[in-house]
Amino acid sequence: MRVGEEEATGTAPGPYGAQGRSAWLDIDWRSHQRWVIVEGQPVNTIELGEGSPGAQPIVFVHGLSGSWPNWLEQLPVLARDHRVLACDLPGFGHSPMPAGGISIPGYARVLDGLLAQREIDAAAVVGNSMGGFIGAELAISFPQRVERLVLVSAAGLSTYNEPWVARGTPALRRLDRVLAATAAWVASKSDTVTRRPRLRRAALNLVVSHPDRLPGALAAEQVRGAGKPGFIDALQAVIEYDVRERLPEIACPTLIVWGDRDRLISVGDAAVFEQLIPDARKVIYEDTGHMAMLERPQAFNALLEQFLAE
Repeated sequence: MRVGEEEATGTAPGPYGAQGRSAWLDIDWRSHQRWVIVEGQPVNTIELGEGSPGAQPIVFVHGLSGSWPNWLEQLPVLARDHRVLACDLPGFGHSPMPAGGISIPGYARVLDGLLAQREIDAAAVVGNSMGGFIGAELAISFPQRVERLVLVSAAGLSTYNEPWVARGTPALRRLDRVLAATAAWVASKSDTVTRRPRLRRAALNLVVSHPDRLPGALAAEQVRGAGKPGFIDALQAVIEYDVRERLPEIACPTLIVWGDRDRLISVGDAAVFEQLIPDARKVIYEDTGHMAMLERPQAFNALLEQFLAE
């Protein structure tokens, strides 16, 4: 089947970017923020929605250099029927660096502890990039926590043992400093970013297919999460951790979502995840990059709701 054709769910990509005014713009997010202590350290957490009877909670996990606003287009929409939770992983967003260092298993333990603290026995786990990798590790190491798993351009396969990381660490540290400076500038100039599509292209060209077609306010929230202290350590954790042989241990239904123009992680990984995870299927969106949930929010949200209802 050609990449980008409708697949098992029959869901087409639909329009690019949000259509009309997004629900997240009208929410007082401060009223949904809380600090949750996990393994003795604070984790910045966003939680909303009470959940309809029988509706499983949903946990959203951001990727490398991301933060909880990566899920702005999902949280208020899914909260209509579900209890939804997102966090800043330690070392990202507003959460401080973990005392014991960063690792993929360590992040999975953080999610397990976070769910325990919030009295969520099991949930659907939706992760993008590194967040998908962490979700897969959670489903393997703490299977009782994960009822359903959604991998959005997940790391963990072709990202393992990438030789360019060791060679490029000095350059990556420079990039990390640039991201920090850019994030600080955007935080103070969000109105400017909103008005200038060229700045959106410069900030988000690697992660989305058409940065200038995303709303400026949404783009500004994404760049604010970049340049955090966990970047280099988390990147190395992604590269050094091998999960391939353990993927067949994932016992829950799994949905794999990818963009055929992903510049960061090969779309070919989607087929490998589908092959290795026993109860999995993939959906590949045409003309879409690394963040399908922001690039195709209407289609992605409908697909997610359908998957959770099955």
